[in-house]
Order: sequence, then structure tokens, then C-alpha cells
Amino acid sequence: MLRIRRKEYEAVRQHGEETYPHECCGVLLGRVDDDVRIVTSIARAGNTRTDSAHNRYNIDPRDLIRIQREGRERGEDIVGFYHSHPDHPARWSPTDFAEAHWFGCSYVITSVEKGKAALTNSFALKGMDEADKKFSDEPIDVE
Repeated sequence: MLRIRRKEYEAVRQHGEETYPHECCGVLLGRVDDDVRIVTSIARAGNTRTDSAHNRYNIDPRDLIRIQREGRERGEDIVGFYHSHPDHPARWSPTDFAEAHWFGCSYVITSVEKGKAALTNSFALKGMDEADKKFSDEPIDVE
């Protein structure tokens, strides 16, 4: 399960609206308590994809390292990632799956339809390595 405060949940959705018709992306920071990933902050990241930013995203590794370092200074870990799907469903794509490598993390996708955030879903990346990884639907508890 993913637990997130209303403020951060709405910020993720707003980010998708602001970058429409391109995909937004960012990092979910917080802690893990049993099987619950608890989001205490989010960090926006720039989408570095220049070839197809309308249906792909990439977080610059330098940004990711900076976000992780700043989070650790506050006592937070990376618990997931988010991105938007402009005019597409809030479901993971084959590309999303192929590029997901942070096991035990949540992958949140917001569908942005004609510039307005619609459905937001979360998927937990499970497995031990690339050979047995899978996405599982994950409930979102918005507080």
C-alpha cells in the first residue's frame, strides 16, 4: 500500500497538468513501515527525454542522486517514483515496466486527459531481479 497526504497527492497530479502534453516525473520520499510505503515529501524532476517527451520520461541520474542525498539528510528514503500519461490510461506500459528497476518501490501514474488530471494509480515493483520482476496493483491511501 502507498500512503500519501492529500497535499503531496495533489502536487503530483498538478505536476502532470503543468507539463501536459508532455510527461512529468518525480520521486516519492518517505519511509517503509511493513508493506506500507509512507510518502512524506515529493521531489519534482525534469523530464530529460527530448525525443518523445509526450510518451516517455527519464530522470537525470545526477538529479536522482541529489534528490536521494537531500532526502537522506531529512531522514527520508526513496519509496517510489511518479509520472504522468498524457491522454493515456493510468496503467503501466511495456516501456514503464522495462525501465523500472527499483524493487520494493511504488510507481505512481496519473492519467492527464486534455490537460486535466484524471485517474491516479500505483503499482508496486516486486521481485528480486530482472528475471522475476512484476508490477502489482497497489492501493493508494490518501490522508
